[in-house]
Amino acid sequence: MILIVFALLCLASVPLTGGHVGRLASIRLRGTWVPMVALAIQVLITTVAPDGHEGLHKAVHIATYVLIGVFLWCNRRLPGVRVIGLGAFLNALVITINAGQMAASRTAERLAGLHLPGGFQNSAPLAHPHLLWFGDVIPWPGPFPNVLSIGDILIYAGTLILLHRVCRRPADSTADRPVALEPGAELSIGVPEAEPTG
Repeated sequence: MILIVFALLCLASVPLTGGHVGRLASIRLRGTWVPMVALAIQVLITTVAPDGHEGLHKAVHIATYVLIGVFLWCNRRLPGVRVIGLGAFLNALVITINAGQMAASRTAERLAGLHLPGGFQNSAPLAHPHLLWFGDVIPWPGPFPNVLSIGDILIYAGTLILLHRVCRRPADSTADRPVALEPGAELSIGVPEAEPTG
């Protein structure tokens, strides 16, 4: 739940700094259905049906990060996406090297007051964790307790870059400023070249 709250806070920071959220409509995302499918699958294996074959759940969990990686690669030219991709890569690396689960710190979970239910969890303390320092080691206590990773922090940093670069005010862009012509100069209007589609 706290992850959704953080995402909403990132979005709310745009108008507070003079940006316009409506400019997000100008973003041309490729494969928008891919992260939606990945998120739906994660909700399915952790909330709807956490009980079942643990090995299958872990394999599916890794597969969702493959889907997210494909989506980020297809949209890598957008501002901030490479930072988001680095965060997602670190999370995926820890999950993969720990056979399908994000390694979490017991101390961080205790400080956050987090109590995990039974069944498969995408993040949990492991008997012999690998790369724990990249795992969920940052406690977040409060009404929505959770534990975060360095990868999570990078994902939100990249999200802020994306939002504020796309939604910045026209005054921040030289393209919106009037161009002063020298005396005797002619203004020519040409057909703009098509942007590469990647």
